Amino acid sequence: MKSGPTRRESFDIAGCKISAVVAGNPNHPAVLLLHGFPSSSRTFRNIVPRLSQACFVIAPDLPGFGQSDLIADPSFVRFTDLIEGLLAKLGVLSAYLYLHDFGAPVGLDLAMRDPSRVLGLIVQNANAHRTGFGPAWQDTIDYWHAPSKENERAATAHLTFEGLRNEYVGGVPDDIASRISADNWIEDWRTMSQPGHLDLQRALVKDYGRYVARFEDIGRYLHEHQPPALMLWGRHDSYFDCAEILSWLQDLPRMEAHVLDGPHMLLETHAASCAELIVDFVHRGRRS
Repeated sequence: MKSGPTRRESFDIAGCKISAVVAGNPNHPAVLLLHGFPSSSRTFRNIVPRLSQACFVIAPDLPGFGQSDLIADPSFVRFTDLIEGLLAKLGVLSAYLYLHDFGAPVGLDLAMRDPSRVLGLIVQNANAHRTGFGPAWQDTIDYWHAPSKENERAATAHLTFEGLRNEYVGGVPDDIASRISADNWIEDWRTMSQPGHLDLQRALVKDYGRYVARFEDIGRYLHEHQPPALMLWGRHDSYFDCAEILSWLQDLPRMEAHVLDGPHMLLETHAASCAELIVDFVHRGRRS
């Protein structure tokens, strides 16, 4: 298949500049790649070339990440509004939604607003059940229940250079961690240390609690609509417990699941195999 050139574009969506990598043929099935904390569309740099041979690829930087603007009063619902506007500007009516980390609240909100737009879900270390919360979440859960300054400090203690490094290699076996470049957290920290960006991250930590409060609604959406789904899961995830895998499978019993010997940031170590699995998933969707 012939693919269009990979390009970075800037879109004015409701007064906010959203930067996105766009690639592939717009006539092919769209894949919306939603990154997580603390990165950007850079997360997908190693799979976009392969995906663009079979898909129309859209990889935005969420507001306040990468090259996209900060927004006032940030929330995941507001992020969804802006990404919905981006899809409209690109003329995309339906897409495969890649859910990873902070991308899950956005992608699942998109899905629930209009289930007909979902061609399928690609779930990569994305939490949508309370089973995903391991011990590392206790300070954050305490903060949601009692949002004091002291609890906020504990819940946001990871917003440091070392904390960003741990997002990539914390708790990861040495042989796997050695394959992950320090360029990742250096670039993430360069963005996050700019004025206003840490405030945005603190706001998102708090707002994630509102997303968690929607888990029952999300479960009802999954049970009722049963979107086609592909799971790509790095088993050495120090943030989301492996029990989350079973919860996804219980909600989506026809989900194709691959648990790989990789980290939370799975595409840093398994990009080639993940890209092939996604392309195969899309091809089978086109034939069905």
